[in-house]
Amino acid sequence: MSTKSELLKGKLTENFSEFSKLSDYSFMNSLKADPQSTKDGNDHKPRSVYSGHYVPVAPKAITNPEYISHSKKLFKELGLSSDLTKDQNFSRFFSGDISVAEYPMSPIGWATGYALSIYGTEYTQQCPFGTGNGYGDGRAISVFEGLFNGKRVEMQLKGGGPTPYCRGADGRAVLRSSVREFLAQEFMDALGIPTTRSLTLYVSRSEIVSRPWYSKGSKYFEPDIMINNQAAITTRVAPSFLRVGQIELFARRVRNNSHNEALNELKMIVQHLIDRNYKDEIEHEISFESKIIKLASLYRSRLISLIANWMRVGYCQGNFNSDNCAAGGYTLDYGPFGFCELFDPRFQPWTGGGEHFSFFNQPSAAEVNFKTFCSSLSPLLSERKQDLEKLEEIKNDFAELMDNELMKMWTNKLGLERINKSLINEFFNLMVISKADFTILFRKLSNIPDNISSLKDSFYLPIDDELSNRWEAWFKNWKSILKKEANIKAKSASMKSLNPVYTWREWMVVPAYEEAGKGNYEKIKELQVIFSNPYKEQLSDIDQTYNRLKPSEYFNCGGVSHYSCSS
Repeated sequence: MSTKSELLKGKLTENFSEFSKLSDYSFMNSLKADPQSTKDGNDHKPRSVYSGHYVPVAPKAITNPEYISHSKKLFKELGLSSDLTKDQNFSRFFSGDISVAEYPMSPIGWATGYALSIYGTEYTQQCPFGTGNGYGDGRAISVFEGLFNGKRVEMQLKGGGPTPYCRGADGRAVLRSSVREFLAQEFMDALGIPTTRSLTLYVSRSEIVSRPWYSKGSKYFEPDIMINNQAAITTRVAPSFLRVGQIELFARRVRNNSHNEALNELKMIVQHLIDRNYKDEIEHEISFESKIIKLASLYRSRLISLIANWMRVGYCQGNFNSDNCAAGGYTLDYGPFGFCELFDPRFQPWTGGGEHFSFFNQPSAAEVNFKTFCSSLSPLLSERKQDLEKLEEIKNDFAELMDNELMKMWTNKLGLERINKSLINEFFNLMVISKADFTILFRKLSNIPDNISSLKDSFYLPIDDELSNRWEAWFKNWKSILKKEANIKAKSASMKSLNPVYTWREWMVVPAYEEAGKGNYEKIKELQVIFSNPYKEQLSDIDQTYNRLKPSEYFNCGGVSHYSCSS
């Protein structure tokens, strides 16, 4: 018997009725709703959620929604026609009015709870009840799950209104943060890094929300004014939105003997994680305990690879708590993120992040999150000493494997075949001292120039003779190794596939969301084009605009060089 996805395979989905037939809600159908929740999804006020895997919530549509853009690439991957964006019900649905859902779609969405750990320390004080039972999806509401050409994806509104986890906030996202997330997810995908994706972006023409932000040219560290923002909704897409913090929540309930079904709910959510994110790699017929061991090992590999790729392109998550760490091994939650321009191992764009979540500390943060993940699995192995020992071994090997992966990554970025720690470390030292631009310098090296003169355009300040001599010595050493190893032309091509021409530069994204606030979406669409192919040089006028050093006026500028998580 043919499945729905097989029947539609090869044919683009062109209208909302066809889209509705792709729905398949494994999360709500296989997991348990909070027994105290309402059936109609009218559950928008902060409250404690003691059990269950989700709360049914009906999102609140933004008023007078206006379409801004969609990801043509993702639409194509999902077999969706771009004409869908002109379908009135499609637009209503993804701007928050899911009452238009057609059978077999659900007219109600769902929000999930999760625990918060920062560097392994459990927190409950962010929860308004001081217990951890009110922390979770405060303004993210999943509204659709379906099969697209045999591929299961979940679609989630960011800014869809309040949920029981909103902690008294309005559940809205502003245009600024929505534009950033919409652009960043597709940019990360174009860089070749696992990530949640962007489907659509809508803005309200009339709904205004107030947020603290920075006055023009502000040099303050924290926001200095309140500004009115247009509400917006971006839809993000992923195989699932399961987080380490979500698994951790259920493990905490087991340890605290919160209720009789706690252990079973933990087992159910872990099995669901396997089904959603590891189905093709974990054999169905093996024991559940064996699945857990394999899950831990697979997730470790994915997470290590993810972090190494973040570092490769200069990405800093900014707030890498357990609840912002996807259990499927991809980038999740583009809130206080940024990309390193002026090379600084301590780069941290978010004012609330601290050095522990800075650029070069991300491997350590990932290790702590992985340890949290493993400890959350351990209650399911409590009666199997041998399996607990295997889990402990998998956990303890993370740091060494992470270090090895990072060294391989830096080695490949420099076009080398063998790890040379002294050469790499001296390169880091020279980048810091020379005030180098991370992306520009690596890309210029990818051309494997004859001398260091072209590298000097990568520096924010002129270098003196002594520093120039150090660069000459490093460069000579590097070139001699390259020539011994392999064909220089092949080396250059390999380096260019790892070192992008274009990166996310906050100062060029700011005008895009500022213009969008005036109803002009051209800069957003221009950035979509630039970000869609970051490894390829563009025409000279585009290159001069988007491939250049950060202008001096944007250093230490609030909302550009640093920003709060006000969104």
